[in-house]
Amino acid sequence: MKKLLFYLKGYYKESILGPLFKLLEASLELIVPLVVAAIIDNGIGSGDRGYVVKMSLVLVALGLIGLIFSVTAQYFAAKASVGLVTRLRSALFRHLQGFSFKTLDQVGTSTMITRMTSDMNQVQTGLNLALRLLLRSPFVVFGAMIMAFTVDSRAALWFVAAIPLLSVVVFGIMLISMPLYKKVQGMVDKVLGATRQNLTGVRVIRAFGQEESETKNFCEKNEQLTDMQKHVGRISALMNPVTYVIINLAVLGMIWTGALRVEAGFITQGAVVALYNYMSQILVELIKLANLIISITKAIACFNRIEAVMEIPAGEDEKGEKHASGDKSLRLEMKNAGICYEGAGENSLTGVNIKVRPGETVGVIGGTGAGKSTLVNMIPRFYTATEGSVLIDGVDVRDMDSVQLRERIGIVPQKAVLFKGTIRENLLWGNENATEEELLEAIERAQASDVIAAKGGLDGIVEQGGRNLSGGQKQRLTIARALVRKPDILILDDSSSALDFATDARLRKALKELPGNTTVFIVSQRTSSIQHADQIIVLDDGEVAGIGNHEALLASCPVYQEIYESQFKKEAE
Repeated sequence: MKKLLFYLKGYYKESILGPLFKLLEASLELIVPLVVAAIIDNGIGSGDRGYVVKMSLVLVALGLIGLIFSVTAQYFAAKASVGLVTRLRSALFRHLQGFSFKTLDQVGTSTMITRMTSDMNQVQTGLNLALRLLLRSPFVVFGAMIMAFTVDSRAALWFVAAIPLLSVVVFGIMLISMPLYKKVQGMVDKVLGATRQNLTGVRVIRAFGQEESETKNFCEKNEQLTDMQKHVGRISALMNPVTYVIINLAVLGMIWTGALRVEAGFITQGAVVALYNYMSQILVELIKLANLIISITKAIACFNRIEAVMEIPAGEDEKGEKHASGDKSLRLEMKNAGICYEGAGENSLTGVNIKVRPGETVGVIGGTGAGKSTLVNMIPRFYTATEGSVLIDGVDVRDMDSVQLRERIGIVPQKAVLFKGTIRENLLWGNENATEEELLEAIERAQASDVIAAKGGLDGIVEQGGRNLSGGQKQRLTIARALVRKPDILILDDSSSALDFATDARLRKALKELPGNTTVFIVSQRTSSIQHADQIIVLDDGEVAGIGNHEALLASCPVYQEIYESQFKKEAE
């Protein structure tokens, strides 16, 4: 909870004024039964209509003033709770942006979305209610009991008996329900994960006719969540009937005692009504308090879940002491580099030794799961090598500032991703200061001029995820986005798979003619896309099967020969 107070910084004034105005409202509420008692005893009892009207106006005034206090308290409470969650959400988003690919894989997308949405909303609701009711309800409960003693001490003993019993019920149910609500939130994660997986893979599900299977799987998870919510709901639902039974029994006892006291002449009929009103106030406030405790319990559980994500290290050391510069004639060097993913039993890539000079084109080829994407992901340090080293201009990438490192690298990921907006806005991700001429030059090199023309120019609209573009159009625009950066190292991770052979050939020719000494890595399943590279790295099951140019590998590398021959049939002798 101390960490929650940190995010409340700047809203301390609202956090004090909100409960303060609620206490003022509660104080007025405690006066109301005394006014009602006076109306009964002094007005109705003596037939004084003027007194009744006058005191009724007092009740109206108390109500209006209380309303003003209540609205003011709500304003301050809402301002504090919304402000806190705004800061907390911003902090969580900044933290998530710093996660490495490895950490993102561990946490999971559905978990992060849950933290950013439903958990945040629950924290906001819980804090809002806490600021308004956490002090008010106990104040009214104990205030009503004290006021009851001022009316008649003997009849008020029923308050003393009822309040401890009610407290046992309320806090007992709270202690039982708190861990169960944590389980409910965990199950919400699973349901959201299944929903996200089905929505993103709906085409595949329909293609293989797995709608019924996935529906059944979702229904099972949903029923588990429903059953757990029902279980917690049943426990929480005990609170109202049990508290009503205790209160009503106390009311019966109090009325019986009050009747005897009225008959004996110790108290008036108005005093009995006042005592009844105070008991009713206690009933209402305890029910409010019970519901408040449940809401606070949920909010604390949700905040702990958010804080658990905040405590996960980002996974990247942003800065480190740089090593002494090595051989700057080498743009990239890998020395016995390898990587083992978190939780994997063995290395996904091992023993990679390559040297790449500025301006060279490197092809990376291999079967599915051979480690092609893993190899190029080690260059920008999306995944950090767990053995060996990766050096750029003689400096280990682990000792470089990640922002400066990635500013030198243009990346076209395996899955083409575009954002909602204009084509211009998407391309400016590569370099926000790029001129229109530089954008058009990158588009031309990426063979995307026809895409721009079809969409009405650079200000053509791109839907979320590039829904209004074909696979080939998206790939060419993502290549153009990387070229806008004018990087020292350009990585194309199987980014021409949706292009026809003619467009692919023109693209490769344009990349060969890139100005400067840009080093290009081309990951591809097609030998035609990489056969003109200066060197080709052949991977097989996480190991390097061969390094060399096209002709040398055809003569010496069985893996490369097999891939080549599967794509280009031998002419019959």
